[in-house]
Amino acid sequence: MNADIVDLRAFYHTELGRLAAHSITMALTPIWQALPEERLAGLGYCLPYLDRFAGEAERTMALMPASQGAINWPPLGPSATVLVHEEELPLPDASIDRVLLVHALEFAEAPRETMRELWRVLAPGGRVVIVAPNRRGVWARLEHTPFGNGRPYSKGQIIELLRETNFTPAAFAEALFFPPSKSRAVLKLRSSFERSGRTFWPAFAGVNIIEAQKRLYQGLPVAARAARKVLVPALAPQGVPTTRARHRG
Repeated sequence: MNADIVDLRAFYHTELGRLAAHSITMALTPIWQALPEERLAGLGYCLPYLDRFAGEAERTMALMPASQGAINWPPLGPSATVLVHEEELPLPDASIDRVLLVHALEFAEAPRETMRELWRVLAPGGRVVIVAPNRRGVWARLEHTPFGNGRPYSKGQIIELLRETNFTPAAFAEALFFPPSKSRAVLKLRSSFERSGRTFWPAFAGVNIIEAQKRLYQGLPVAARAARKVLVPALAPQGVPTTRARHRG
């Protein structure tokens, strides 16, 4: 099941969503190097995280998959949102320094093609940071949050995917050890759950976070891409005669 942009935005406006974003941001910070003069792109629904890190970058853009939909970002100033197909990004080769994936990999129709496309647009030495639901975590088993939709990944599966697509895993983190409950009593214990989880049960985190660097010394295999269905907007309902046809009558 794919996520819809309306549902994603609504989730992050709830208390549970705000606390989830805070926990992930705190886990990202130790592995997120400074971004001065770097070009940052977020793929998926990354707005709560781009709001935190965009100020450090030279420029930032939000790449939103067509299957999810798009909304304007940032709310003030020129829009930096682009509606994209994950496998055909409208970016030149080696044009981005860092890519953040949130609510992206688990919904990708062709994860390897998506990662190869990210390899193409990343500059030499560029880095990708993946935040994906952990298949062992409770968040992936409950569908009332976006992390319970799509395909969850184990850490080993993400590492294998990265190596197959010419990335070298470099840093790891976990987040969302607190249960995805709407109970205020449970949410008040979030900090305690996060601290204890990182120490005693890291394998059962709600999300895995992995940073990887673009690898340059190995060529990528050339593979033909499957043809994609292209949807063209209908200018008139089917069955309605055109102006020329009516004039002939």
